[in-house]
Amino acid sequence: MHGMNNYANFAPSNLIFTRMNTRRDFIKKSLTVGAGLIIAPTVVPASVLGKHAPSNRINIGAIGTGRISRDHDMPGVWKYDRARITAVCDLDAHRVDEARQHVEAYYAKKTGTTYTGVKTYRDYRDLLADSDIDAVLVSTPDHWHARNAIDAVRAGKHVYLQKPTSLTIAEGRRMSDAVNASGRILQIGSQQRSMEQFRVACELVRNGRVGQLKEIEIRLPGDPPGGNPQEMPVPEGFDYDAWLGQTPYVPYTEDRVHPRQGYGRPGWLRCEQFGAGMITGWGAHHFDIAHWAMDTEYTGPVEISGHADFPAPGSGLWDVHGRYETEMLYDNGVTVRGVTESADKPNGVLFTGTEGWLFVSRGSYAASPSEPISTKSKSLQASDPRILSPLSAGAVRLAVSADHHGNWLESILDGTKNITPAEVAHRSCTACLLQHIAMKLGRRLYWNPTLERFRNDDEANSMIARPHRPPYQF
Repeated sequence: MHGMNNYANFAPSNLIFTRMNTRRDFIKKSLTVGAGLIIAPTVVPASVLGKHAPSNRINIGAIGTGRISRDHDMPGVWKYDRARITAVCDLDAHRVDEARQHVEAYYAKKTGTTYTGVKTYRDYRDLLADSDIDAVLVSTPDHWHARNAIDAVRAGKHVYLQKPTSLTIAEGRRMSDAVNASGRILQIGSQQRSMEQFRVACELVRNGRVGQLKEIEIRLPGDPPGGNPQEMPVPEGFDYDAWLGQTPYVPYTEDRVHPRQGYGRPGWLRCEQFGAGMITGWGAHHFDIAHWAMDTEYTGPVEISGHADFPAPGSGLWDVHGRYETEMLYDNGVTVRGVTESADKPNGVLFTGTEGWLFVSRGSYAASPSEPISTKSKSLQASDPRILSPLSAGAVRLAVSADHHGNWLESILDGTKNITPAEVAHRSCTACLLQHIAMKLGRRLYWNPTLERFRNDDEANSMIARPHRPPYQF
């Protein structure tokens, strides 16, 4: 993202937008005619290409090539012959080159031939201006999510956006509105919607298997304090100012950004400047499941309270919340509680009703090897085995997705609604951010989910948005 002084003036030309729309219409028509062999760049012999030319695929650019991109998002799409990662982008020159090698090595192995030609970008806006790219994977740090997504859909690209949706509620609203106005497909990376046990749990709750739903308990990990705050030289080839983006300038230190060697869990996840901590990092998954089960995907809570342990001054660089407890009340009368996971409260979602309880979790699944899952449990449990018995033919059913990235690709091809669209993602993230605001203020808050404003609370309303550092402002 070099050359950011012109950031506010970026707008793709109508010519590029028209070319992409025409090509995308062609893709939709051609890819419904059966499966073909995986397609490599034109430097690969025609014998490898099969009957599908490169223009018949969804060409994808990866924006942000760190841990979650390498371990989860790129593998999530490159396994499909209908899609091809043709470009990678990162503010770290070392990482973008390793991403190019990573992608080319995969396709070389899959095609059984030499594979080169993956484009590299440092400025994501240059990638968005590439008319050969149809869609993007956004796997950047949280504080860039909304802006990346808004610029992408305005450039005519479809978007797979890592959660959480946004750094603030105001940014999430702007993102959802931009997506809906664009007609592009955005899917948030809440992959639990594509895990069978979570869909089944939500169907069972919606069909009254636990009786009248009274309470949902969300159990999330916490983050420990620590991190070295000592200023360090900015590594060569890393555009640190652009990486900070809209957030205030602070000196570079490795624990504030990402490891210089390897792709372990980055320090920015534990800095409030760039995100809210586990309440959004993991909460975006579990609170989304709560909304799905309650059929409250397009609304939110009306009352919120909570408290949390925050690191004491001088305890290190990382300042996101540790242990916490929150409580939200919805208009349907259901109370949704958030608690820190523990040995007797394993990570997952517990539904309690008048006729029993139902618990759902990921089991042993992890999106990345460094994901902090400290407790594991069975993926689906209930107080009575009858709660888990198959539903009847006339029962309420929810959308089925066998694979989250695959669901996104299918929605691009056939134009149908994907399983976690922008507004649903925004509402789930909002529920998480409301709890974070309650943690910071330490008192009960009253929220209007229609107006997306707190009732008679100027202090709380001032936390719906954050100031943006020029020239990275929205």
